[in-house]
Amino acid sequence: MKKWWHDKVAYQIYPKSFYDSNGDGIGDLRGIISKLDYLKELGIDIIWISPVYCSPMVDQGYDISDYYNIDPRFGTMDDMEELLKEAKARNMYILMDLVINHCSDQHEWFKKALEDPEGEYADYFYIREGKGNKPPCNWRSYFGGSVWEKIPNTNKYYLHLFAKEQPDLNWENPKLRHKLYEMINWWLEKGLAGFRIDAIINVKKDLRFEDFPADMEDGLCSIDKMLEAAEGVGDMLYELNEETFKKYDAFTVGEVFNEKEGELHKFIGKDGYFSSMFDFEIETLGKSEKGWYDNKEFTTNELRKAIFNSQLKTMDIGFKANIIENHDEPRGVSHCIKDEECNDNAKKMLGAISIMLRGIPFIYQGQEIGMTNNKFSSIEEIDDISTIDQYKLAIKQGLSEKEAIKIVNKYSRDNARTPFQWDNSDNAGFTTGRPWLVVNKNYESINAASQIEDKDSVFSFYKELIKLRKSEEFKEVIVYGKFRPMLEEYDNIVAFCRELEDKKIMIIANYQNEEQIIKLPEKFKGILLNNYESLEIEKDKVRLQEYEVVILEIY
Repeated sequence: MKKWWHDKVAYQIYPKSFYDSNGDGIGDLRGIISKLDYLKELGIDIIWISPVYCSPMVDQGYDISDYYNIDPRFGTMDDMEELLKEAKARNMYILMDLVINHCSDQHEWFKKALEDPEGEYADYFYIREGKGNKPPCNWRSYFGGSVWEKIPNTNKYYLHLFAKEQPDLNWENPKLRHKLYEMINWWLEKGLAGFRIDAIINVKKDLRFEDFPADMEDGLCSIDKMLEAAEGVGDMLYELNEETFKKYDAFTVGEVFNEKEGELHKFIGKDGYFSSMFDFEIETLGKSEKGWYDNKEFTTNELRKAIFNSQLKTMDIGFKANIIENHDEPRGVSHCIKDEECNDNAKKMLGAISIMLRGIPFIYQGQEIGMTNNKFSSIEEIDDISTIDQYKLAIKQGLSEKEAIKIVNKYSRDNARTPFQWDNSDNAGFTTGRPWLVVNKNYESINAASQIEDKDSVFSFYKELIKLRKSEEFKEVIVYGKFRPMLEEYDNIVAFCRELEDKKIMIIANYQNEEQIIKLPEKFKGILLNNYESLEIEKDKVRLQEYEVVILEIY
């Protein structure tokens, strides 16, 4: 069954870094409103906004102290309502971030829980007795250290899978769940089109709270072990959907890393918990469980295999949300392309692969102009809690400060959080004040103003890709067409066909820094898009230049 969101293109805004309207160095809602026409020009329909709720900002707004209000840093509820109104006037839809696995330790529920660890609000959280003078079990938090934090003057601990300032909400408590559903429906009544749902698989815990074998010298074990053991998350997610999203035909996209084998259909199938979920296959390539210091390089063939496997697994089930980057990852072009080869053609090629896949494309702010990783000179320039933890871990493993900062420059989340590069004026046109995070030094050569009118720019190529995706002639095949891998016998070629009834298009990307001649497996009618001026063809053979990508209509 066709849904209203199937043919849309989405864009993620990290508000703090998008555009600052008042000169305080922090991006805000009025800044987003002022740039809606820029996004419309690009071809964007759905805008996901990372958290703007009230927050102490320990984890950049993913620690929410009040779900019903906007943090003054970002503006007011009036600004939020104006954003909804202005988006609607342009036929655009707004998603907010939904962070309901945990809240902030400054939330009134948690304050009341601490005041009375035996009372009603204590059951909104996971509060457990310690084992002697030790925490209840040996699980490691996502940000390092124990998941348990001791409550002063007691032998009780509360659970936090993320930072200690982010206590986990007890989803076993029906009263707590219904408080969350009320809040979600309140926002949907306001005119939100839906949500991106943060870290949602974590809501179900293994309630035995038992130790698992330690996997590092700190004596702790990865939280993934607990998630593997936990049973019954589906019941919670089913109820969440029934009580909220389904009633409003909302578009929801889940951040799901750990669904169990064979359960994809439960998440995004015909009656799935969510409309879509992010495809993290590219993002997890080369990652080590030990930490960033142990991450490995990956090959183009490995990247191709990851994309193809995910596409084939998902094709008959539903739609994934395709990304090359987000606010929790380094820049996609820096992750997937060698620094010395990261030119405009390579960036366009990566964009074409992503936007022509089956699923709904999510573009992250700055991706459309080819923003890259920053070169941070020291850990003092870093704001991100997770990066600081990984830096310390690398030092602990014997790396020098110079080696550790090199790791940070490759993998830090702050790479994606540097201010958006609007133009070549001071602070890249992001703010008239002092930006909250350093601006990438390459803003003079990479910025939106220089690309909008340039027909050969990365921005213009993205615009053409989106236009092709939405065109009357090819929309159906790109949105609903089957995915068929092609040319897998060649190294460093990422090629696939999208086909629906008598319509077929083929995408061929030469994913390397040298030209390659390939034999076309099908006859083609015409060239729909190319990141070079022309395609060299002789009979059934094509010569693809370095990082050339071509989209062909085929018979």
